[in-house]
Amino acid sequence: MAAPPASADAPRPVPPPLAAGDGPDRPEGKNETTCEDRSNAESLDRLLPPVGAGRSPRKRTTSQCKSEPPLLRTSKRTIYTAGRPPWYNEHGTQSKEAFAIGLGGGSASGKTTVARMIIEALDVPWVVLLSMDSFYKVLTRQQQEQAAHNNFNFDHPDAFDFDLIISTLKKLKQGKSVKVPIYDFTTHSRKKDWKTLYGANVIIFEGIMAFADKTLLELLDMKIFVDTDSDIRLVRRLRRDISERGRDIEGVIKQYNKFVKPAFDQYIQPTMRVADIVVPRGSGNTVAIDLIVQHVHSQLEEVSSAAVSDTHSLVSPCHCCSVSSVSGHSGRASCPSLTRRMTATCRDRETSRDEFIFYSKRLMRLLIEHALSFLPFQDCVVQTPQGQDYAGKCYAGKQITGVSILRAGETMEPALRAVCKDVRIGTILIQTNQLTGEPELHYLRLPKDISDDHVILMDCTVSTGAAAMMAVRVLLDHDVPEDKIFLLSLLMAEMGVHSVAYAFPRVRIITTAVDKRVNDLFRIIPGIGNFGDRYFGTDAVPDGSDDEEGGSTG
Repeated sequence: MAAPPASADAPRPVPPPLAAGDGPDRPEGKNETTCEDRSNAESLDRLLPPVGAGRSPRKRTTSQCKSEPPLLRTSKRTIYTAGRPPWYNEHGTQSKEAFAIGLGGGSASGKTTVARMIIEALDVPWVVLLSMDSFYKVLTRQQQEQAAHNNFNFDHPDAFDFDLIISTLKKLKQGKSVKVPIYDFTTHSRKKDWKTLYGANVIIFEGIMAFADKTLLELLDMKIFVDTDSDIRLVRRLRRDISERGRDIEGVIKQYNKFVKPAFDQYIQPTMRVADIVVPRGSGNTVAIDLIVQHVHSQLEEVSSAAVSDTHSLVSPCHCCSVSSVSGHSGRASCPSLTRRMTATCRDRETSRDEFIFYSKRLMRLLIEHALSFLPFQDCVVQTPQGQDYAGKCYAGKQITGVSILRAGETMEPALRAVCKDVRIGTILIQTNQLTGEPELHYLRLPKDISDDHVILMDCTVSTGAAAMMAVRVLLDHDVPEDKIFLLSLLMAEMGVHSVAYAFPRVRIITTAVDKRVNDLFRIIPGIGNFGDRYFGTDAVPDGSDDEEGGSTG
């Protein structure tokens, strides 16, 4: 084993690693290890330093597993590894790009382990972990035959689809949803089904060639090179290939001598000079990881402060035009006397829960019926039972889908189902982080092929418009045209109406009532109270918030 460096924090020449980076390889004609190989694997285990108690070895059969939930469970919390950037400016676009961290280094240097440690220490709600292993190029038949005999170089930059990597990372930084291929290392091919990822607060991109492309480097806000002793990387690679892939030592060494050593010396080790931070000893260097986390936290705080400032500026008079200026953009349900009577009953603090539910349902039915009148219709002719032709109208679209913003929005689903036969329903859960004041997407379930539908977006109350804007942004990222989105709400604040209308001028807004004021806590005044608590009979929050679930800033 190599002696430890004199300075733990100083970069040192890195001996070449063993075997094909993080790339694929195949057993050389053996499906099972011999007893001698098993003994070798067990003895190699004793040479490895501990890397984290209880951490299971990483499986490398495919680049990503579709069944894996998008979360990471730590001792302190559950961190979702898919989500949405929380803030959008008055134009409906992302106010700040996500913070992208690049992790490079040799094979088995511990890049993925370091990434997980950074995620755990950051303790932020939304993180995307993007592996370069997903972006191997599709091999030709001849190349697949070469790969089957360990004669294809997976450690060369030409083995990766950098165009797809760059376009994917750009979209993630912009907060857009992306499709990521799933690479099967046993067949050296991409699987038919791709995985959907969403932008987040932090994007961690890791791979052996993470710093090998100039355009890719420009997308990374921080570049980290994981520098682990070559002997440790060698032992890790040997242990993995012997115990998990049924290979023998001779086969591993053969591939290392032919491809991995030259590729590391020529392409991987030189990229250390472009790194902002070099982490000696990999995941064992907790001091370096703590410094990285502190820096990322400071960057995120700057982003959050700027975003909150941008959103609060929407309260200023320059953004709050009169309601009449958006009269052509939004609509109020017909029968004003009837709706005002039912609205007054719902607003009354003395109204019982049964009456509140009854009149709320009536308002929802009126609201949805009125909204449907804005759908496109075309002429059609039907034949009556008397055998006569009748010229009427029929729906000119493909399908109608309802999307409710949980929790209060789901109370509008029965009314939509009552008037739209076979309507499809999706759900979005958005809550406000009580510490940062930022809206966060916690759950998303949308029907397939929603991009061709007219979408009825439902939330019972809209105050600042932040949650509604995020929900609209999610629909747009799923390719729903802006002019096919209808935002329905029983009660909206004037500020919320204008925020959404200004950001998304082609979204049609339909409500039964608009209140003039929002107080310093962003509560609708005079308001209706917490709709979800009054409807479901749950305990109300002390300040009588209009915000759903104690957090939806819609």
